[in-house]
Amino acid sequence: MRSVEEHLAVITGLVSRLPTETVSLEHASGRVTGTAITASGSIPPFDNSAMDGYAVRTVDLARATPAVPVRLSIVGEAFAGHPAQAVVGPGTAVRIMTGAPVPRGADAVVAQEMVAVSSGAVAFTAAVQEGANIRRAGEDARPGDVVVAAGVRLRARHLAAAAAAGVPEMRVVRRPRIGILVTGDELVPPGTPLRPGQIHESNGTYLAAALPALGAEPVPLGPVRDDAHAVRDAVATSGVDLVVTTGGASVGDRDPVKEGLAPAGVEFVRVAMQPGKPQGAGTVGGTPVLCFPGNPVAVAVCTEVFLVAVVAAMTGAETPPWGDRIVEAGWRCPAGRAQFMPVTDADGALRPATARGSQSHLIARLASADGIAWVDAEVEEVVPGMAVRYRRFTA
Repeated sequence: MRSVEEHLAVITGLVSRLPTETVSLEHASGRVTGTAITASGSIPPFDNSAMDGYAVRTVDLARATPAVPVRLSIVGEAFAGHPAQAVVGPGTAVRIMTGAPVPRGADAVVAQEMVAVSSGAVAFTAAVQEGANIRRAGEDARPGDVVVAAGVRLRARHLAAAAAAGVPEMRVVRRPRIGILVTGDELVPPGTPLRPGQIHESNGTYLAAALPALGAEPVPLGPVRDDAHAVRDAVATSGVDLVVTTGGASVGDRDPVKEGLAPAGVEFVRVAMQPGKPQGAGTVGGTPVLCFPGNPVAVAVCTEVFLVAVVAAMTGAETPPWGDRIVEAGWRCPAGRAQFMPVTDADGALRPATARGSQSHLIARLASADGIAWVDAEVEEVVPGMAVRYRRFTA
């Protein structure tokens, strides 16, 4: 059997980085930066006040004490969004609001709650350091500084930084178009009355919801009947960047995915993992193809373990890391295979999401899981207090 790490290397080697395109700031959420975003100007663009108060010269307040306050004449006001008109000279101060440009001549701002105002003058009872309560131009970023690096999935905080840097559009990696091919004559859409031998189809729903969360565009390729020629034709004419199939990839008498795609260039192997042992990977007419098992929990695990990494390789984004967590309730492990257990995460302690473990058909119980624990193949039993690899669901 092939190890999980070996299979990861094989499937990520099937794809290559996609080209970039330019999008506006408003359409960039969730995309991956193809090049670094740099500041077009200084942030902030000018010296401004960090609070409401009075702009002063520190030299005028050098001898101020509670016993002997220093009184300065108020010679003007400064408001955010308006150029500073007044000038701070010897013995004067300017009333200033948060975000307003610092008037010429001032080198500090004193908060309004620290002073007393009367008869057009303001009294100060303490000295102040030069630069106090002033946000200096360029202290956050200077022209040309990198605000968001390449290979970053853009979230609200990144877009806000780009906007503050004066960037209206950016180069992002084209969103991968990933075809979803779900096979199984026993599958019917949710809401359809079940006949004997039928079940409701859920893999297509899972992948269609997971792919946008990973930064990819889902492209349904079905329905496709359990027929080798129909499967091969659907893949060959898909016109997508990657095809993911579910079901029909094992060693049964009627495995149409394997029958249709193996002659076309897809290698079918057993991977030392539970769930998800039967896998396929290869290319059909130049299109990379990943073949997952049909059981729903196996599809969820393979999405997290394999598809997340493949989409990252296509976009240049970082793959979310697996961390270590302590197990609160243990379980048995399959011999010689890495186990991927859906678990709940309560205050940093992991428990199996269901008493039935990682059995690959338990899709209804998957909804209660927070993430997946990765147990190495040589581990026969997970006991309370043991540390395992863990990652919250990416999708």
